[in-house]
Amino acid sequence: MSRWSRHPRCVGRARAELRAVLAGWALSGLEEAAVLVLSELLTNAGQHARVSPGREIETRFRLVDGGVRIEVHDASDMAPQVRDPEPGSSGGRGLILVAALADRWGYGARCGAGKVVWAELTPGL
Repeated sequence: MSRWSRHPRCVGRARAELRAVLAGWALSGLEEAAVLVLSELLTNAGQHARVSPGREIETRFRLVDGGVRIEVHDASDMAPQVRDPEPGSSGGRGLILVAALADRWGYGARCGAGKVVWAELTPGL
């Protein structure tokens, strides 16, 4: 588990951590998709999970079914929403990308305040 501020610079640091974890688990083949999924989930938490200053976002990576489960925990109860972005808009596609890249994704309550948004990726056969 790692904790991050809502500052955008933390996304790059979290990606580096995930790359190292995947290499240690011999899952580097998932790196490109997993890093993009993490980026989207962490960016969404930083932008949309409006909580009091000082609250941190947590990431957790777990081995599941020969792949990885990426979890992003935040203190907001606001559920993530898949949007239907306008053509030409610069945002609103994050969860669409997550759904396209992950085998499964979802969200739920966690111990304490807030929620966890997660995605699972496994190597293709």
